[in-house]
Amino acid sequence: MTGTKRGVRYSDMKEHIHIVKSIVPGSIADEMGIEPGDRLISINGQEIEDIFDYQFYSEDEELLLLVEKPDGEQWELEIGKDADEELGMEFGPGLMDEYRSCRNKCIFCFIDQMPSGMRDTLYFKDDDSRLSFLQGNYVTLTNMSDHDIERIIRYRLEPINISFQTTNPELRCRMLHNRFAGDALKKVDQLYRGGIEMNGQIVLCKGVNDGEELERSIRDLTSYLPLLKSVSVVPVGLTKFRDGLYPLEPFTKEEAKHVLETVHRWQDRIYAEYGVHFIHAGDEWYLLAEEEIPEEERYDGYLQLENGVGMLRLLFNEFEEAYQAVGGDERERTISVATGRLAYPYLKRMAGKMEEKYPNLRIHVYAVRNDFFGERITVSGLVTAQDIMAQLAGKELGESLLLPCNMLKADEDIFLDDYTVSQVSETLQVPVVIVKSSGQDLIDAILEERKG
Repeated sequence: MTGTKRGVRYSDMKEHIHIVKSIVPGSIADEMGIEPGDRLISINGQEIEDIFDYQFYSEDEELLLLVEKPDGEQWELEIGKDADEELGMEFGPGLMDEYRSCRNKCIFCFIDQMPSGMRDTLYFKDDDSRLSFLQGNYVTLTNMSDHDIERIIRYRLEPINISFQTTNPELRCRMLHNRFAGDALKKVDQLYRGGIEMNGQIVLCKGVNDGEELERSIRDLTSYLPLLKSVSVVPVGLTKFRDGLYPLEPFTKEEAKHVLETVHRWQDRIYAEYGVHFIHAGDEWYLLAEEEIPEEERYDGYLQLENGVGMLRLLFNEFEEAYQAVGGDERERTISVATGRLAYPYLKRMAGKMEEKYPNLRIHVYAVRNDFFGERITVSGLVTAQDIMAQLAGKELGESLLLPCNMLKADEDIFLDDYTVSQVSETLQVPVVIVKSSGQDLIDAILEERKG
């Protein structure tokens, strides 16, 4: 690496700059005297909008950086480096930019159905295509410009996950309560022409975008194959906090069966032509319809696990594989497992198989009713500590209580309602074991405790 620096002042530079959080010791940035608190303005004359610009432009071998010091002095840094050599600057926000919030007022928005008094981050409605690429979030495309689309194509920020809801432009405007929501669908054509891979979702609302509208949406979306890899159909989540919101009703058992019939019929048709099933029903539909979840082959490699599609099948299959590999023993032990209503039948089945192999093992499986948000919410990821503590108080919990990791905030021991794992453990007077989200991890958690 070679480099020189010149101190200059620019009074007319656009104020779009980014603060350096830390410097990698011994890196180019370290050698050039860049420090935490400095601001990166541009690279080779290109304004840096976010982390993707930074990564793209910093790959060149010859660089001219414009950096501003905390006292306002601006440095031009001439750098020569290898193409794969990183500069060594790390920035505060993960995107080097503020997250873009949603401009819509969707009739099905879950955040609008949350009670007051929870932590502020839970009320933020993101609709940022960059988070779609980085974290798998779904975006509506309504706050994206042609410039944003061009950057996605230029930087190959794929796959992009899109919340379609419907391909009927007028209906989409009504559902998102945004008069531009229909026109935003045209951006899908731009992404398709740019060769960008996509996934989609349809949040199905009874009497709104179901029935013939669902048929239309699936038919229209098949035109984006093979770049549109998958589309999930998930039922709208309805909490008990819907006062003043659009009147939506839950699907009945028979209506859920009809949705599944539609999805399965289209799966068969699309598979015959393209060799993929493409359209997938969220696991909740099978609970509502009281039907068995499909076999693994129907999920095309589980493209939408984070959207609740195929999670139960994968969990059960992983469990079966791990179950065949373990041997039994005679140690007596009693433990408990708590989950949401959706996963309960499958965890109950898995617990029964463990008890068959280990005759002296007793596993109590409890389905936690969601009193916090309302009984219509059945997924374990929205179960609160309050409901766990209230409903398991006085129950036989044994030597430990196993809880799935998706009940907690990412990388922390905090539940959705801000209670900690230790508070739950103390209240219920039982050690709490957090289990990762696979069948192997479930068996490992049980066996590890039993070996201990």
